[in-house]
Amino acid sequence: MNRQTDTQSGAEPGAAGTPRVVGVVWGLLVLNTLGSAGAKTIVPLPRSLIQMVTMGALVAAFALALAVNLRLRIRASAYLLLLTLLLVTSVISSANLESGFGALFRCFRLALFIGTLWLLSRWWDGSLTFVRYHIRAYFAVLGSVAAGLVVSPGAALPDLYGGRLVGALWPLTPPQIGQYAAVIIGLTVLLVLGRRTDRTSAVVIIVPSLVLLALTHTRTATLGLLIGLALAIGSLILTSAAARRSFTWAVLCAVVAAVGFASALQTWFLRGQSKENFSSLTGRAKVWDALLGAPRSTSEQWLGVGLGDKSFGGLPIDNSWLAVYNEQGLSGVTLVAAIIIVLGAVALLRPPSLQRACAIFLISYCAIASYTEAGLGDASPYLLHLALAAALLAAPTATTPLSTPEPARRSEVT
Repeated sequence: MNRQTDTQSGAEPGAAGTPRVVGVVWGLLVLNTLGSAGAKTIVPLPRSLIQMVTMGALVAAFALALAVNLRLRIRASAYLLLLTLLLVTSVISSANLESGFGALFRCFRLALFIGTLWLLSRWWDGSLTFVRYHIRAYFAVLGSVAAGLVVSPGAALPDLYGGRLVGALWPLTPPQIGQYAAVIIGLTVLLVLGRRTDRTSAVVIIVPSLVLLALTHTRTATLGLLIGLALAIGSLILTSAAARRSFTWAVLCAVVAAVGFASALQTWFLRGQSKENFSSLTGRAKVWDALLGAPRSTSEQWLGVGLGDKSFGGLPIDNSWLAVYNEQGLSGVTLVAAIIIVLGAVALLRPPSLQRACAIFLISYCAIASYTEAGLGDASPYLLHLALAAALLAAPTATTPLSTPEPARRSEVT
């Protein structure tokens, strides 16, 4: 995206001193959290190969982050401290091998993930630098989804998923694609309102992403996008005329859509499901009831059974809080709740700004998605979204950068 000249706030704090390799590291973390399970691809990819790629990306990310931060300069971060405590809880719960040796491997992966974030915290300075890294990385992922749709529409819209969009080149499920699209749409809209990008660049990102989001029929991502943007834009209303105009137009469009397209919206929202299936959240409620009703020892209740594949009885849990309760117990639930509360409280205490609005959007989205998606207790895109929120809420630093700042350029492409 083209970064326009800042008017009142001046240049973004610390942005010029962030080495290019930091963006590469962030992209590798995104690659690691794509996962290895999903739809059938055009060219069959062995799961072992996918896992090798994703795990290799994490190892490379840690190595690069360490190489660019050899002095181990880190910033104090309540978010990363709570994540580290969650890691300790995960190791303790996984040590009895109730979930097998895979639990210890997942703990190792989580340790590398958190360690990489600690190394990157050196550049968490409240600038929008990591927002651009985030948008670039996930837009590239969506590009692969769009390419798969063009190459093989049948594979990208399979009957197995009810005609919903999946990844035909890389195994991605509809909820994953919907999540990525919603997040970069929300962040790009906020950058436009903050005049940190031009509208042409924004349209190039927002329009294709909206199309892909619509094709996924993902209700959680859509609601998260709408509610998250409403809260984020609401935080800017008192200080931004553009935010006030956008909020007014959004309300008017919502009213018109609700009245004029009620039937079409209801059809899209129900996805052809029966009322019974819809009321049980596509069968999720049955898994949740079984999980909560299962007998547990005191140790399992407080520490869980160890990191696993976020399933119970062979079925996906699809709820972050219950998945954490199952794997890390009440201790893990407490820590995850503390993460959301602390980040939310810090965001509310910050003065109105574009960075604060982006953080509010990300925190809100993750909190909403946590009801029907798992991921807050393990290395996942959701933890990466919250890490971005923590970076945006960090106070600017005046320390000398580790690398020589590059000459300022007139434009920067997202």
